[in-house]
Amino acid sequence: MIVAVDDLMFASRISSAAKALGVEIAFARSPEAIVEAVRTKAPRLVILDLNSVKVRPLEAVAALKADAALAAVPTVGFVSHVQADLITEARRAGVDQVLARSAFVMQLPQLLQGS
Repeated sequence: MIVAVDDLMFASRISSAAKALGVEIAFARSPEAIVEAVRTKAPRLVILDLNSVKVRPLEAVAALKADAALAAVPTVGFVSHVQADLITEARRAGVDQVLARSAFVMQLPQLLQGS
């Protein structure tokens, strides 16, 4: 699993949950690093913080979806529920599942376990 998050609170929460569940994750914090990690690790999911300026998640998703070998890798992004424009933009960019931050936190164990 590739995690594209630079918010320390969410990075720590995801890391702790993954460790508790025995799920291996790798952090990538730029579009180039995300694409390279997906190419080399063949993850079953990419988690994106859609509010991250540094990670540039929409650019990363566009690059993944433009590459036939990587386009099928599922992506889930989380965002503040009040950012309707960003939610719409993320869906247009190809993010497979867009969740409010609160829903993401509640569903994190299931996401990590692939349920």
